Amino acid sequence: MARFHIQDVKSLENTPTSPAQLRTKIGEMILNSTIARAKVEAVNTETGEYRVVLQGTLDREEGKFEEK
Repeated sequence: MARFHIQDVKSLENTPTSPAQLRTKIGEMILNSTIARAKVEAVNTETGEYRVVLQGTLDREEGKFEEK
């Protein structure tokens, strides 16, 4: 499993990102978190558009975030 670092969070906004790539990045982030939760902010049943907010705390290695 790839290690997800605090510096990788901004990479989630990079476009274009395929759903598969985004799923992998978000999955790595969640699996490397000590706490994770999701909040559904909006769902449009007519258009299929949705907005989900993820919130969590990334796991720390050796007491500090790794630098790249």
